[in-house]
Amino acid sequence: MKHSMFDVIVVGGGHAGTEAAHAAARMGVKTALLTLHRRDIGVMSCNPAIGGLGKGHLVREIDALDGVMGRVADKAGIQFRLLNRRKGPAVQGPRAQADRSIYRTEMLKLTEAQENLQIVEGEAVDFLMNNNCISGVVLSDGAEVQGRKVILTSGTFLRGVIHIGDISRPGGRMGDRPSVKLAERMDEFEVPFGRLKTGTPPRLDGRTIDWSGLELQPGDDDPTLFSFLNSRTSAPQVSCGITHTNERTHDIIQKNLFRSAMYGGQIDGVGPRYCPSIEDKVVRFSDKSSHQIFLEPEGAKDHTIYPNGISTSLPEDVQADYVHSIFGLENAVILQPGYAIEYDYVDPRSLSLDLSLRGVEGLYLAGQINGTTGYEEAAAQGMVAGLNAAASCLDKEPVIFSRSNSYIGVMIDDLTTNGVTEPYRMFTSRAEFRLSLRADNADQRLTPISISIGCCSQARQKIFLSKMEQMESTKTVLENSKYTPKQLLSAGIQVSQDGNRRTGMDVLAFPDVGFEDLLTLVPVLEQTTVEIRRQVERDALYATYIERQNREIEAMKRDEGHLIPADLDFASISGLSNELQSKLFDTRPHDLAQAARIDGMTPAALALLLARLRRDTNHKTREA
Repeated sequence: MKHSMFDVIVVGGGHAGTEAAHAAARMGVKTALLTLHRRDIGVMSCNPAIGGLGKGHLVREIDALDGVMGRVADKAGIQFRLLNRRKGPAVQGPRAQADRSIYRTEMLKLTEAQENLQIVEGEAVDFLMNNNCISGVVLSDGAEVQGRKVILTSGTFLRGVIHIGDISRPGGRMGDRPSVKLAERMDEFEVPFGRLKTGTPPRLDGRTIDWSGLELQPGDDDPTLFSFLNSRTSAPQVSCGITHTNERTHDIIQKNLFRSAMYGGQIDGVGPRYCPSIEDKVVRFSDKSSHQIFLEPEGAKDHTIYPNGISTSLPEDVQADYVHSIFGLENAVILQPGYAIEYDYVDPRSLSLDLSLRGVEGLYLAGQINGTTGYEEAAAQGMVAGLNAAASCLDKEPVIFSRSNSYIGVMIDDLTTNGVTEPYRMFTSRAEFRLSLRADNADQRLTPISISIGCCSQARQKIFLSKMEQMESTKTVLENSKYTPKQLLSAGIQVSQDGNRRTGMDVLAFPDVGFEDLLTLVPVLEQTTVEIRRQVERDALYATYIERQNREIEAMKRDEGHLIPADLDFASISGLSNELQSKLFDTRPHDLAQAARIDGMTPAALALLLARLRRDTNHKTREA
């Protein structure tokens, strides 16, 4: 049995898969989203929350490229908080607690309505091959789905094993079998695999929690949404609860560490350092007598509570004991035990910047299979893989994201250059150009790219261009308006009486000056919307720093201009150490800038590499 021919087949309906499928379909190619069950599209298998520090930037960037995660998260959001609100905009991160049911419903609705996209139910067990080129997938029932490009977004399913105490069983997530045959097929490609783990806490029945003595954490009064298309929430808003572990909790865990799957030796995979299990916390931070737990509702009408902070691989009886030792949870009923899951990932250094797998033409990888953790990192990779698989089908240039224009570019470069030793998580500290890569200006940075490559809807394009026109006209008025210190003082703006005239944009860069402070001087801007006012304020605040940063970006772009041929023989470059030759062969850097970021790379080695690139260029020029 054969399905009709597709341009792009996306395997997996998780966050990476849905974003990849939508991106490819928006590019205008015939796309199939292959998933075990239609109902599982958009499932939030871990914490039902989107965004955070660094992660929120990724969601804004996905939205700026006309992706779906931000729009769905806004519809499903039951509590919105802007993290780091007291700090500068560059390190602020929007976050939303989501209604798990609404998120899944809305994602399926968008997916079913997306033009050029067809959902196919089934389990992929093998690839169709034409020589060393992917030509589709084989399903468990023997059916074949033919396609020119395949994007594999297998999440935690490749040889997945679930651990609860000393009980281990195969599983991609709770209730789903793992993908073993596909992993075995990947073995034949001689793909470099590693082993990672992640975990979840026990889910609790909120009706059995004593909320009376717990601190409640409401959302922001003025919610910061993810999508540039949205301005208001639609789901009911709720508060989260806060409680803490205690010495009794820690004592129970310490006495049962030998029964933990991780500490009992059943797990080989490395877990996320920044989201440790409760066992890890008790061992690594033994000086602390308590750890904070956020009791997060899984839906506005769902009694299930996600206790963020106590993920575990301890046996069920120990989980019950330590949960009941916690204030407010003394009588809490566990609806589902916490568990650890161990799975295969592919060393991302075997990928190109477009997320294609080197050596296997037509195959792209996105999500946790590349060693990342988190919905947001997965969706952003799905976006990159989807755009590039479609671009390849259309014979267009690859869509490459740079460290200078996006957090997406930072992540892809980090993964493909240095690989991972633990599940990769995005942080603002990873971006050297974070002053210009703010969550608030993601549309200014990336929507023009979306428009230029043909994956932006007319509706978004119209809204974006209107916003940019308003911003430019507002900035023009402010830049053309100059004021003496005396004029500014008369408007209530404290400034040095040095006789220098300052533009409106100069004055907005003062830390204590807001747009409204200038309106007595520039009454023509009275009608400016709140959104435009805040955006112009942020742009003015960072203008001087960004000008300095732009010089660094230009220097990096010069190195990015020195492309490294995919077949360059690094062993033939005299003077390169064997260690660096090996790292260059493993990474296969796209350009000189990426080569410079390889661990252990030296200025002398870069000079040798640059000299070789120039020699080869000159040789080709003479031949031409």
